[in-house]
Amino acid sequence: MYQVEGNIVMDTILQRCDLNGGGPKYRAVVLAIRDAISAKDLAEGDKLPPVRELAWRLGITPGTVARAYSILTDEGVLTAEVGRGTFVAGPPAPVASIKWNTAHAAEDTDQVSLFSPKLPDVGQVALIRDAFSRLSERPAQDLLNYPTSRAFAPARRAVLRWLEGSVLGPVCEQDIVLSHGGQSAISLVMQAVLKGGRPVVMVEHLSYPGFRRAAELLRAEVVSVPMDEKGIVPSALEEIARKHGAQLLCTSPEVHNPTGLCTPAERRAEIAKVARRCGFHVMEDDCYRLGRPNAPSYRSYLPEQGWHVSSFSKCLTPSLRVGFAVAPEPHRATLRRTAEYGFFGLASPLAHVTEDILTRQETYRMMDAVRAAFGKYVRAAVNALGGYDLRWHDDVPYLWLMLPQGWRASSFVQAAEAEGVQLRNADEFALRNGNAPHAVRLAINAHVSLSSFESAMGRLRRLLDNPPEQIAV
Repeated sequence: MYQVEGNIVMDTILQRCDLNGGGPKYRAVVLAIRDAISAKDLAEGDKLPPVRELAWRLGITPGTVARAYSILTDEGVLTAEVGRGTFVAGPPAPVASIKWNTAHAAEDTDQVSLFSPKLPDVGQVALIRDAFSRLSERPAQDLLNYPTSRAFAPARRAVLRWLEGSVLGPVCEQDIVLSHGGQSAISLVMQAVLKGGRPVVMVEHLSYPGFRRAAELLRAEVVSVPMDEKGIVPSALEEIARKHGAQLLCTSPEVHNPTGLCTPAERRAEIAKVARRCGFHVMEDDCYRLGRPNAPSYRSYLPEQGWHVSSFSKCLTPSLRVGFAVAPEPHRATLRRTAEYGFFGLASPLAHVTEDILTRQETYRMMDAVRAAFGKYVRAAVNALGGYDLRWHDDVPYLWLMLPQGWRASSFVQAAEAEGVQLRNADEFALRNGNAPHAVRLAINAHVSLSSFESAMGRLRRLLDNPPEQIAV
């Protein structure tokens, strides 16, 4: 397919390569080629442009393109043939080629918990077991020494691979600190940022309860900020920040927990301006995003005040309890000291397993499979409950249901539990002295079969259609 004049492969890569999105330019080339292959715009056997020609067309150095080709070749996405060039490789071995125990299939049950998202096993159980098996082959000193920042550099570089596609601004592996899950990363950022005897932390009016719990452990005062359909209201944020002398805003702009809304880029830019004027830091919790980001991270808007927190608990497995915080460059040494003084770093075997998992191409194919599986459950919920005020997205593992007039959230939760369905009340996402709407969050539980989940949705629909007399209007 490759031709010097009017070549299709060259044009495909040029159209997809965004060199202005922040981050190293080689990553933009890697992402462009991967996306083109995923979209089937590049097919098996297609010959890629020579390194120097692609570099000239993109206006970057040949070494940058060579590094991108090398990464993709190591992953098996491309293949290099001496004297012939670089080509799109054939289809990888299917995930099912890894032997795994089919006993992990979803179960049929009448008791369905929708309290927290539950991941399907699309092969990650076998992948994790294989990673631990490969761990046993590592040199003895890897299992005898204390963990060190230098030894964890490969794991941090693997996290950079995981974060590809996120618009974080300039970032390198030294900006990253590994943590014991996303909640631990949140606590680390708070410890690195908050000063004084009674610091103030701001959260969205409805927000992830872990923000509040982490702040309270540090004896911080937590105040909520009003929201609208686009997220935090900038004018209210500025008023509250100045009134309380707030030091930190905790927010989930990509996938808000619990409503699922996404804060658009223009609103994020307004919030970043408020943060610069008032001098507070912004911590973005990105743990629930399963697809590509909708807008740049606050870290890219606020290179000296923006922090990014994530994990792979929500899209691969929560069992390993691995998360990561990405510091703004001026504060990365502070974040690293906070982790080292607090727990001296992850256990070395866990860091090695993390490196193994995040550098294997199967991992990213499994993420696609997880999204597809969750999408089936989401559509089943929408088919049953779509006639009500239901907020949802195909790649968000929970839905937000505003209850019709006459229902109280606490009563609906009790009635649902009596029907074998466990939900989360909106009250759990509000501050103790705050007001919550009459709403519930329905998490996707892929541990139960799709038919069991559909049955649970049907029971919820019947409750909504036929409220008991004592709670009807």
